[in-house]
Amino acid sequence: MSTAVEKELIQRGEQLKKDGIVIRTFDLWKTYVMGDQEINAVSGVDIEIKRGEYVAIMGPSGSGKSTLMNLIGCLDTPSKGQYYINGNLVSEMSDDELARIRNKEIGFVFQTFNLLPRATSLHNVELPLIYSGMASEQRLERAKMAMRAVDLEKRMYHKPNELSGGQRQRVAVARALVNNPSILLADEPTGNLDTATGNEIMALFERLYQQGNTIVLVTHEHDIALHAHRIIHVRDGKVEKDEKIR
Repeated sequence: MSTAVEKELIQRGEQLKKDGIVIRTFDLWKTYVMGDQEINAVSGVDIEIKRGEYVAIMGPSGSGKSTLMNLIGCLDTPSKGQYYINGNLVSEMSDDELARIRNKEIGFVFQTFNLLPRATSLHNVELPLIYSGMASEQRLERAKMAMRAVDLEKRMYHKPNELSGGQRQRVAVARALVNNPSILLADEPTGNLDTATGNEIMALFERLYQQGNTIVLVTHEHDIALHAHRIIHVRDGKVEKDEKIR
């Protein structure tokens, strides 16, 4: 890459950050080679998400939404195109740099909670801060604040098997929030919950959005997507429709 091109890309990132754009992709592709075939899981996607938006990425199984989520979450790298998160050109980063960006800029909430079974709720929430090297006293205070934010102050010292499914997902949300990330990225967050508990979690996301958090929700369920304020419909690796719903 020439110095002039590099400078232009850096300037573009600075402008995106100045404009409050947290996620911006330019002609993003992810291609898998399977034998003598090439499968384009993501095909030339251009999306823009501003700070403070609540967006659902929705599509049926095989639509490419999970691959797109992995690219947005810096869990995978694109085959082609550019991806900026909070002004950082992550599509050009090394694995180590991506790991730092993931820990600093993105809070993940997964369908399966991904909690350490033998650790307390509080310790599970502390984990991202341990990885970032924060001092223990400050770490503990931040983790407690995150637990309070999801109304689980009285469950701090309970282990996952002592909590309901909804409470476990709240712990996962607290862990995602503890680093004050640029994006809260939720992958099918109600998939393992009954309808009533799922609605409670979606009400929590709405509250977090109202408090100024940027939320990207990945789902195949239309009724869950309707909790967001904008829906990006994905089909065959492309953006089929991008609609603001409220």
